[in-house]
Amino acid sequence: MAIQWFPGHMAKARRQVEERLKQVDLAFELLDARLPLSSRNPLIDELVGGKARVILLTKSDLADPEATRQWSESFRSADVKVLPIDTLSGTGVKRIPSISRDLMKDRLAALREKGIRHRRIRAMVLGVPNVGKSALINRLAGRGAAKTGDKPGVTRSQQWIKMGNGMELLDTPGILWPKFEDPDVGLRLAASGAIREDILPVDEVALYLLGYLADRYKERLNERYRLQVTEDRDPLSLLEEVGRRRGCMRRGGEVDLEKAADVVLRDFRSGRFGRISLEFPRDWRKEEPDEGEGNDP
Repeated sequence: MAIQWFPGHMAKARRQVEERLKQVDLAFELLDARLPLSSRNPLIDELVGGKARVILLTKSDLADPEATRQWSESFRSADVKVLPIDTLSGTGVKRIPSISRDLMKDRLAALREKGIRHRRIRAMVLGVPNVGKSALINRLAGRGAAKTGDKPGVTRSQQWIKMGNGMELLDTPGILWPKFEDPDVGLRLAASGAIREDILPVDEVALYLLGYLADRYKERLNERYRLQVTEDRDPLSLLEEVGRRRGCMRRGGEVDLEKAADVVLRDFRSGRFGRISLEFPRDWRKEEPDEGEGNDP
């Protein structure tokens, strides 16, 4: 079943992006390193067109390192500039200005020939909600220049922010596309926190996540909740056991599935399972057999 969600403020944000793109030199497209293609808005290709672009894989500290390596190779093989970053520690972030200058060297040279020598590089920051746009800007600016939060929809308006490294960034609200044809894409986005929890039931999202973890990261799941994950156990029985072990109970001894689902989703989003990725490049090439990616080291 296709999932539809396109709030009015997102439609407005898209129009604003289209208008402002004429004023920028390049675009930073932020993707969640744990789900790069699922968090890649197909509308951005249409909006950005032929402008210079750098893909930044955010939250790489939470993603499976092997998955991130494979995704980086996949983007580079398509001649796309890509850089994994962690805005909390700053890993990778310091390379962004030099990469930007390298991409813009021909344009900057042309401006110098016209006598414009101290022109700042103007960049637009784009991505789905809760992918880390404002956190990146704050890290680059060295101050709390943009509002951040752990829920989608924190940034509601565009704002120019000057950097001390010859750059000027335009923060934009997160933009989703109108409909997810692949339900797995919607579930991955919901698990990451990119979709508000009133759009998809939290227990449905948690069941999807538990099924995935049982398949790809069974040992992590066992370690976190002291479960015994076997092939014949379905996600619902796992969620019920998580609820019992975490005290998510109703009167009469019934498990509160919604509270148990909240526990699972919080643990994933905060990295308590360890470094987990929800998709690998091979998952998008259905015809090829699985070669064991996602196994614990």
